[in-house]
Amino acid sequence: MQLKKKTFTGTTSNEVTARETENRKIARQAAAEGFVLLKNEDHILPIKNGAKLGLYGAGAVKTIKGGTGSGDVNERECINICQGLKNAGYEITSDAWLEAYASLYEETRLKWRDEILGKLPAYNNNFFEAYSTTPFFMPCGNPVDVEKAALDGADTAIYVLSRIAGENADRHDTEGDYYISAEEKALIAQLSKAYDSLVLVINTGGLVDLAFAEEFDNIKAVLQFVQAGQEGGNAFADVISGKVTPSGKLADTWALDYKDYPSSDTFSFKNGDVNTEKYQEGIYVGYRYFDTFDVPVRYPFGYGLSYTDFSVSTKGIEAVNTESGKPEIAVTVEVTNTGDTYCGKEVVQIYVSCPQGKLAKEYRRLAGFAKTEELKPQESCSMTITFPVYQLASFDEEKAAWILEGGTYGIWVGSSIQDAEPAGSLCLNKDAVLVQCEHICPLKEELKELTPDHGRMMEKEAAWLEKTAGLPCVHMSAENIGKEIVVYSELPEHFTGRAGEIVESLSREQLVLMATGDPGKGQDAVLGSAGITVPGAAAETSSAASGEPWNLPSMALADGPAGLRLNQKYQVVDGEIVPENFMNSIEKGFFAESVKEEGTSYYQFCTAIPVGTLLAQTWNAELVKEVGEMIGKEMELFQVTLWLAPGMNIHRNPLCGRNFEYYSEDPLLSGIMASAMTLGVQKVPGCGTTIKHFACNNQEDNRMGSDSVLSERALREIYLKGFEIAVKNSQPMSIMTSYNMINGVHAANCYDICTRAARDEWGFAGAIMTDWTTTFASPRGECTAAGCMRAGNDMVMPGIPQDHENIRQELSEGTLSIQELRRCICNTVNLILQSNRYEDAVSYLEQFTGLDSYLKVEK
Repeated sequence: MQLKKKTFTGTTSNEVTARETENRKIARQAAAEGFVLLKNEDHILPIKNGAKLGLYGAGAVKTIKGGTGSGDVNERECINICQGLKNAGYEITSDAWLEAYASLYEETRLKWRDEILGKLPAYNNNFFEAYSTTPFFMPCGNPVDVEKAALDGADTAIYVLSRIAGENADRHDTEGDYYISAEEKALIAQLSKAYDSLVLVINTGGLVDLAFAEEFDNIKAVLQFVQAGQEGGNAFADVISGKVTPSGKLADTWALDYKDYPSSDTFSFKNGDVNTEKYQEGIYVGYRYFDTFDVPVRYPFGYGLSYTDFSVSTKGIEAVNTESGKPEIAVTVEVTNTGDTYCGKEVVQIYVSCPQGKLAKEYRRLAGFAKTEELKPQESCSMTITFPVYQLASFDEEKAAWILEGGTYGIWVGSSIQDAEPAGSLCLNKDAVLVQCEHICPLKEELKELTPDHGRMMEKEAAWLEKTAGLPCVHMSAENIGKEIVVYSELPEHFTGRAGEIVESLSREQLVLMATGDPGKGQDAVLGSAGITVPGAAAETSSAASGEPWNLPSMALADGPAGLRLNQKYQVVDGEIVPENFMNSIEKGFFAESVKEEGTSYYQFCTAIPVGTLLAQTWNAELVKEVGEMIGKEMELFQVTLWLAPGMNIHRNPLCGRNFEYYSEDPLLSGIMASAMTLGVQKVPGCGTTIKHFACNNQEDNRMGSDSVLSERALREIYLKGFEIAVKNSQPMSIMTSYNMINGVHAANCYDICTRAARDEWGFAGAIMTDWTTTFASPRGECTAAGCMRAGNDMVMPGIPQDHENIRQELSEGTLSIQELRRCICNTVNLILQSNRYEDAVSYLEQFTGLDSYLKVEK
């Protein structure tokens, strides 16, 4: 195998490249397709190009493209909403207000920077702790001169409500965060007097309370922008003008009030205890709760308006028998654009009601979905959406098995969970065990879970059974459903293949060093930029076996998930890269002191794509796959092997500070989006994703010390299910474990999830790594490097000498065996051998011919 020659990454020219131009087009399309139109009274949108518009709000000129922390991207240019509208030909009548706001914003930012730098001594000069726990709140802006605004010639104003959030700190249900501030509300009141109509734009990473919008009759339209990446402003103008018809659908349920969420009183800091997080709602997360317990919502899961109308009709439902004995359900639908003016796309969503038998279940769950191509007015298309019956299975804790209970399963089809109508049913003659496993992650304390009233659930079931009478019914026999019995692995005596041959020949010291990232590159920080051969990279794998005879190269890892997080610019002097201060990688060097540049400048402009939630709101797996391939090509260009993305934790509560990075409250949607992103990235030879954070990382406050306490059923059905889908559907190159504990065991040291679940039950074939600084930053020292090796967590990142000392000590004491260590290094070496560090690298997916398909769509 021929090693690629390492070169300086990026270009010495600061000119815009063709690659940047083309990638911006993809980012723009993905953003526009993920915006959700929540309200459009009197068809106020779209607005004709060239119209006069009043534009106000923090996000108008300081549009938030993404969250803070590891998800930030140092792109060349970010188009704000104001610039996007002007690019599209709109006349903005409020330039004076916007200019004043920009000055106020810059002044506020400088004060914020000084506050953080002043806190450094109190945080032992830990910049990231001071930075992440001192959130920046967008200033509201000056009051509006109502009389002057009323005479500016614009009938319509756009107000952009913005919020910033990021890792290591949760949001709060307070004014200026989840709730609108008094100053913001007063400004909207002024606008409502000055303009006939208002368009409210929600430029936030997570949900906010929208009750205030009901108080203003002239808020005619509401658009959820989320955080749309560097092309957000242009994409916004595409939708506002009607160049693109909105087709996004919500990936979360929008409650009427924060207190309506089942974990509202106990989430994170809310109950005064950030050390123990009890998942008392069990499987009833998101729409599974609201739909089951009949709690009214503001906007339902899967909801989104268009500029046109669609009809969705079910044409057929059938069972599909496969050679593997894993039956599938195929639903054929016809979708028609019934409008007369606008082209558009529609999302077809399939939900299933499972029988309320021995196991209490949610009323409905998402089972399949598909998005049409763009349909012209009066144009129709047919789609067949196929999903495995395994998607309908529930986990029986008594049997430690995935089962289908005998009875009738109702199949619902529509454009949101609220609009879905019964379309047919599946009848199973008796209980069927689909997968027989063993228990993992047992509870160590009592947990009282939320349970719906059985009588009420039977009433709801009787109602939909009546509706499905006379509709198509597919009959299935339990005897014809294959049963899988999981065989759990044992530690082998010898390791085979080329990776095994290499590992068997490595010295004990080489094995120890290969167990972590490489701390020997001279970097000045370990969080966020611990690489040096690719400046700004998150870390590199060990170079302990880079010499003869194996010549195993190190691999560069770059942060995500909103694009590659690399330094915009770096210097080379006398053929060596000049190490940079860690703070140069934060917010384009806003906190760093200016230094004189020496030598040759290299530029690394990466594409900032929409955040995970916005991508999920496209409900378009093929588009997300295209975005992934774009990222993979940038990885190849910048010599990055692993992208630390996608993030796919469940939106358990809207206050999680990192929800913007993640896809949805639903594990199927999350799993399919992560699969699509992975399939796109890994189409590029030798490049791979790192699905994260594995698992139950659903809060940021005390993220390194929090213990997620939950039942095995909730763990498997909600919090592991998306990861399971991603592994079986796309076989990502790597997985990153999370900081938290799961039922008292640190995720990075958890054999049950790293080995028994991921490898033995799902067939994961890549490498598993820790999140950054896990082993030496956990509050009670409960996570160790040797513990990672025992668990099957193959790499401790980014690697420090103390990790090596711990492994050496436990090898000497016999608490870690050399074979356990070899097992982990074998996984890492196998990954290196398939990486883009070699000239003859091929697509990682080519070796996997038996990938499951959780969702197939034929158009």
